[in-house]
Amino acid sequence: MGGAVDPKNGHFIGNWGEFGCPTPQRIATYAVSSNRQRPFAGAFHAAIFNTFRRFRNQVLYVAPPFIIAYAAMNWAVERNEFLNSKPGRLLESGSDE
Repeated sequence: MGGAVDPKNGHFIGNWGEFGCPTPQRIATYAVSSNRQRPFAGAFHAAIFNTFRRFRNQVLYVAPPFIIAYAAMNWAVERNEFLNSKPGRLLESGSDE
């Protein structure tokens, strides 16, 4: 190895390009065999209930603006159709013909 002692801290830091400690010891790794894994376990159940929960929590933020916008647009379309009809034109002109 032939490295030098670090003058500041007093420990071996390794040769050039080999900084750090020697290879780590006693590292435990765990794995589950691929035939024992269940990647979609509970996915259908979670999808139904999670979707319902998220919908329930967000519906009051989304629905009122859409309802208000729909009502305003419906009123505007009906008002436009009335003003462009014969009774609407008579009402706008102010004459009794």
